[in-house]
Amino acid sequence: MRLSWFGKVFWARLSLATLILAVLLGLAVWGVREDVQRYAATALPLSEPLCITMERGTRLGDVLDDLAVPLALSDSRFDLDRLRWRVLARMDANAGRLRAGEYRLEPGLTPTGLLHMLASGQGIQHKVTLVEGMTLEQVRDELAQHPALAQEGFALRAQDLMEALGDKSAIAEGFFMPETYVFSRGDTDLNVLKRAHEAMQQTLAQLWAERDPELPLQNPQQALILASIVEKETGIAAERGKIAGVFINRLRKGMKLQTDPTVIYGLGHAFDGNLRRRDLERDTPWNTYTRIGLPPTPIALPSKAALQAVLHPEKTTALYFVADGRGGHVFSDTLDAHNRAVRRYISGQH
Repeated sequence: MRLSWFGKVFWARLSLATLILAVLLGLAVWGVREDVQRYAATALPLSEPLCITMERGTRLGDVLDDLAVPLALSDSRFDLDRLRWRVLARMDANAGRLRAGEYRLEPGLTPTGLLHMLASGQGIQHKVTLVEGMTLEQVRDELAQHPALAQEGFALRAQDLMEALGDKSAIAEGFFMPETYVFSRGDTDLNVLKRAHEAMQQTLAQLWAERDPELPLQNPQQALILASIVEKETGIAAERGKIAGVFINRLRKGMKLQTDPTVIYGLGHAFDGNLRRRDLERDTPWNTYTRIGLPPTPIALPSKAALQAVLHPEKTTALYFVADGRGGHVFSDTLDAHNRAVRRYISGQH
């Protein structure tokens, strides 16, 4: 079908109008893009550092709401134009994926820099330290007191806690590596405990594979239990190997370990700081004065050094030790020699 002269003119004008409209639209888009890019390179009017916290699920609009008040207090006329921010986020897809955390905004930061910071997840880092010798109760208290940690595991029973950590077959006491752990605000106590548990699993497995031959220990868990006792028995690193050697000797001979820290652990909150003879005679699963062998669980977090001492104990003939009053111990091969050392300690003749 051939177009009439009128039809040709109509379609020609329509094509020209479409072209003009496309050019105008392109210019408008280019203009908007240029405007947004200039805006994105303009420093936020911050005269001092500003900390903001983003919870999970926080949107860009929520961030702008948090910035509105401090920026309004500045002398600048900086406009938190939400349309520009949305366009900027769309122009850079990575910058639009905001991650929870606590962030420190420094003077000179631009909108582009802020969006990239919030998308990186690299905010302010917090620390918590699990100290060797801590009990599980003390570990959980330490985590509960940190204001930047969300609490998910504090109220769980020990067995439920380990199930939540994905290792329901493991005991909870002592099975966390004492180290300093770094995390972001809003992270959970369970995440920190999971990292500490996995670190202990890896360390214990490696050291167990490299252990001395013919130790009277049947599995890694027994090594963990004995290491926790060694950890509580001395604060002098140089003595760990010899104390471990004494306990290994006693286990080989079928002797009771007779170590006070296990008795104290078994007493729990009933222990008032003063260990009495009746406490030593009170039977609990952890009383190594009344029971032969290792207690059923660790009594604290053992350090890597304590584990190494147990799995590579010092060669010694000693079967006894007693405090020397100066932070260390006197080691003895026989009960008579040990009793003399005890009497010297009691009488103050160290």
